[in-house]
Amino acid sequence: METAAGWARRGNRILNFLVMSLILLMFLYGGYSLWDTAMVYRGAFVSVDLLKFKPAADEPDNPTLGELAAINEDVLGWVTVDDTHIDYPVVQGETNMEYINKDVYGEFSLSGAVFLDSANSPDFSDPYSLLYGHHMDNGGMFGDIVKFVEEGYFQGHPEGTLYLPGRTYRMELFACVEADAYDSMVFQPTAQEGDAGELLSWIRENAVQYREIGVSGEEKIIGLSTCAGAETNGRVIVYGRLEEAGQAQEGGA
Repeated sequence: METAAGWARRGNRILNFLVMSLILLMFLYGGYSLWDTAMVYRGAFVSVDLLKFKPAADEPDNPTLGELAAINEDVLGWVTVDDTHIDYPVVQGETNMEYINKDVYGEFSLSGAVFLDSANSPDFSDPYSLLYGHHMDNGGMFGDIVKFVEEGYFQGHPEGTLYLPGRTYRMELFACVEADAYDSMVFQPTAQEGDAGELLSWIRENAVQYREIGVSGEEKIIGLSTCAGAETNGRVIVYGRLEEAGQAQEGGA
């Protein structure tokens, strides 16, 4: 009888140990998950160290972009949409997968980086240039792009800026489109021959939000694309007209 009772006590101690170990593991996993989520979200916004490279309005040559390009030669510029969280350096990889999970420093990051389509000219000289950014639930990266489907938000956010080495463009935002990720009209930016006239006609026909600004096919068009929430292949794209804010500096891009 005593032997059976002893085994029962030992069994209870082992069971208690296993239960406590499981609780501890669950606690540690939960803590790690919270930490990991916090790191992902924190990485989705520009750090103080990175902000020092943001071009200043009173420096038309945008010299800080050269300093950032010295760290990562894939850096092309900096994009800002007024009164949103969109305020990031722009990079371009050899393929469109390169910066999906890599930050502007070239290090692993689930929030990735804002990048120019690999087929586009790095100086934004194409009739249509396309930028990509992740849709972060906390509004980081291009998370605010999906808000443009709402009329009030669209009307309240009409402008942005694209800084390049040696020149600056104002972005006059004029349309928001919802599209499929495989739509060639949107996601083959260099397919436009000569000008963006065909693209503009398509935008007018398919826009969920649109404002008439008199944009023509001879002008430079920029698109900012992100995922549309939980839709696997859904995308939201905001379109703008690029207008040079100052003459290109001698020797600029």
